[in-house]
Amino acid sequence: MDQNSSDNSQAFKSEVRRDMAIDWDVPIVMEDGVQLMCDVFRPVEAGNYPVILSYGPYGKYLLFEDGYKTAWDRMITNHPDVAAGSSNEYQSWEVADPEKWVPEGYVCVRVDSRGCGRSPGFVEVWSPREAQDLYQCIEWAAQQDWSDGNIGMSGVSYYAMNAWQVASLSPPHLKAICTWEGAADMYRELSHHGGILCTFMTNWYDMQVSSVQHGLGSKGWRSAMNGEWVSGPAELTSEELGANREDLGKSARDHEMDDEYWTSRTADFAKITVPILSAANWGGQGLHPRGNFEGFTQSASNDKWLEVHGREHWSEFYTDYGREMQLAFFDHFLKGENNGWQDRRRVQLQVRHKDKFVERFEDAWPIPSTQWTKFYLQADGHGLTEASGEQAATVSYRGFSEGVTFLSAPLEAEAEITGPIAAKLFVSSSTVDADMFLVFRVFDASFREVTFQGALDPHTPIAQGWLRASHRKLDEAQSEPYRPFHSHDEKQPLNPGEPVELDVEIWPTSIVVPAGHRIALSVRGRDYEYPGEADAGLSNMKNKFTGVGPFIHDDPTDRPKEIFDGEVSLHFGTGMQPYLLLPIIPKG
Repeated sequence: MDQNSSDNSQAFKSEVRRDMAIDWDVPIVMEDGVQLMCDVFRPVEAGNYPVILSYGPYGKYLLFEDGYKTAWDRMITNHPDVAAGSSNEYQSWEVADPEKWVPEGYVCVRVDSRGCGRSPGFVEVWSPREAQDLYQCIEWAAQQDWSDGNIGMSGVSYYAMNAWQVASLSPPHLKAICTWEGAADMYRELSHHGGILCTFMTNWYDMQVSSVQHGLGSKGWRSAMNGEWVSGPAELTSEELGANREDLGKSARDHEMDDEYWTSRTADFAKITVPILSAANWGGQGLHPRGNFEGFTQSASNDKWLEVHGREHWSEFYTDYGREMQLAFFDHFLKGENNGWQDRRRVQLQVRHKDKFVERFEDAWPIPSTQWTKFYLQADGHGLTEASGEQAATVSYRGFSEGVTFLSAPLEAEAEITGPIAAKLFVSSSTVDADMFLVFRVFDASFREVTFQGALDPHTPIAQGWLRASHRKLDEAQSEPYRPFHSHDEKQPLNPGEPVELDVEIWPTSIVVPAGHRIALSVRGRDYEYPGEADAGLSNMKNKFTGVGPFIHDDPTDRPKEIFDGEVSLHFGTGMQPYLLLPIIPKG
């Protein structure tokens, strides 16, 4: 039947399916008059319920299996518990399955962000405008007659990223956020790794946002959920569609430093006070793990928990493991249940071994028992040892090459390395700049590299870090020995041939290295490449996966050959002793 909302004049359709009352395309009017469309999945029994809300650009009408076929197939094959207990008719990319949440006494609200799916307007992802829209959606949901006023935000990736943003604005009715694999610093974690432009954002925008932009109408997807057009009902010309969205690739190229464009899209952790469940992925190099660690350590909230897992980027959110954890968190903070969550230790780690994950709880991050250990790079023989040396030497490589790898002797005993990593290098170039691609690696006794199914790429190395030498300036107030923080607010060109000191952040990782294996640091001038066969990738991505998934740094305008393909030299000697700082976790 058709019903009207209490504060909007536009009709929407309500029906009962799968023991849920579903309201399709409920309008939420923004202060500038734009109507954003949401779907509401709620218990059939009338009442006031807490709300799980998500706001994003992926098209709320688009069925997961249709829009992300390869990801869906991999997930339900590897994790059959995801599909169990649900018809999966309302599964959507990176948001909660209402068939598993509504029976638990929650209302699920999915909002199409401005300009995407069923919502008209100008597309400007992660912008201050979107954060304000989301704030208003939260407060709208709190006032509805099916709501008890307690709103939680949940979702993967985009939905986690804008949860960080809106939590900074402190909506009165936002009571908890679950940020599952969500970046928080749009410059350092999404656009420019160490100051080096990553092409992921442009390709993602083309494949996953423009493809469901509002106004595609019959040129887009037809929804398997209800038969309507995912990006309709309006149909716009290609010129109109282009005029209704930001040229995101151009914006990224135009804003090469961490300026107001990026800071306005980055969460202010000092203003986040709501309870947080922050879930990271060890294998999310290039996008998601860093923000979840930073959000946990830097946010002002007194009620915050960190969980870290592995495997595919999207899967654990939907598994029984992930869903039951989220449910306990929201039951406590949205329903007030005394379920023991408050007594839970603050850090839950799935510690990574070569063939398994072993769960362990800790009280803080980085792990308090960490033994910060320096492994020094050796010019002679390209070794990696705990002993430093002062003999003057240089090791050189071509800027666009695979660089040089420093390798340890076989480990005498098993060693756990869990936490953030940093490297100190002394570097010169024959030109005015150099891009440093650092890869922390593990090799077995036969020199076969140990890689893992990462968040996206099935051949992900242990850890990676990046730094453009001209961006070496540190923000001393925010830097830690194990996590240097670069200001990215001015360029400091190199004097050709003159060495400079570089502190390189390598994103957090976990690996238990067996005895007899070797650890290594590769210092390269281009992206890591797995030596084996490339993976076909995913249907929602443009490129094959060669070790770094879609997180590639090959834009010729950002990395011109005449500057970044010079001769790069690593310097050794008195006062120049390069090292890798590793978080060694003692047994017991």
